[in-house]
Amino acid sequence: MHSGKSYKISEFLLWTRRNIYITLIISIVPVLLYQLAGFTWIAIPWTVVSLLGTATAFIVGFKNTQTYNRTWEARQIWGAILNSSRTFGTMSRDFIDNSDVTKELVYRHFAWLTALRYAMRDSRAWETSSKTYNKEYQAFYDIPEREKSIESELEKYISPDELKYILSTKNKAAQLLSLQSKTIKEIFVNKDIDSHQFVEMHRMVKEFYDHQGKSERIKNFPYPRQFASINSFFIKLFCILLPFGMLNEFDKLNDSIEGIMKGQMVWLVIPFSVLISWVYTSLEQVGESTENPFEGSANDVPISQMSRTIEIDMREMLGETDLPPALQPKNNIIL
Repeated sequence: MHSGKSYKISEFLLWTRRNIYITLIISIVPVLLYQLAGFTWIAIPWTVVSLLGTATAFIVGFKNTQTYNRTWEARQIWGAILNSSRTFGTMSRDFIDNSDVTKELVYRHFAWLTALRYAMRDSRAWETSSKTYNKEYQAFYDIPEREKSIESELEKYISPDELKYILSTKNKAAQLLSLQSKTIKEIFVNKDIDSHQFVEMHRMVKEFYDHQGKSERIKNFPYPRQFASINSFFIKLFCILLPFGMLNEFDKLNDSIEGIMKGQMVWLVIPFSVLISWVYTSLEQVGESTENPFEGSANDVPISQMSRTIEIDMREMLGETDLPPALQPKNNIIL
């Protein structure tokens, strides 16, 4: 997540520069053929290009709206995790008189947050963080889940026996919640909590399962490939045809121009074609980077920061003072 006022234009140009290079080549070729080789027949009516551009603008806008909705839903899910975690911490402290058991539940919850965020950072075939322009931009910020192993993080919160068991499971976060449920049952059987408290604490475990399932749904179900593909096809087609449609329009300007530019107006097709194409390709790239809110891109939901915030809040509830520092942005990017 970008935590500053905005991206700098230099950052944006660096991120999208490959599209600029490609559209520059696409624009130069038809102008050379038209102006120098005399192939004036390659020009196509502007109406054709404008209709295609309108259709492309609609589908690009639709995709960007839907991908933003995916990111916003992910933010809402993790906001709910944060609120539910604080409630669970309060219950664990106030319902249970045994401080060791309270700490066990709270620290296992930290382990659940850790396992869940590591699962969310796993790569999927449809994600784009491995694309050159995204991979290159990762040098500007830190991805905590790529810097430390999940084993080294989990061992801070759970016993060696539990760690060994959890590492052997496929869905580590789900199994940690299962252990929470088992511990809560044991507390109830030992009469350390009453039936009402038992129900309330189990309800919190159910809430965490619900939050996890919602988060996994976004992670494991991509933006529909048919929409993503047609969006990409339309933009490529539009960028290729755009300079061909602008040739006649700029050539007509020669009739009303005097001086050094008379007869040379067609060359302006190159910069204007690159500019318009850059707008469309950049919108496509922005939508693509918003599509998967957990993949480790600069526009991700900051689940690592939120997990650290939860840990600080819950450890303060336990009266601890030796707290981990809050995660800080690097170049205004924080995950």
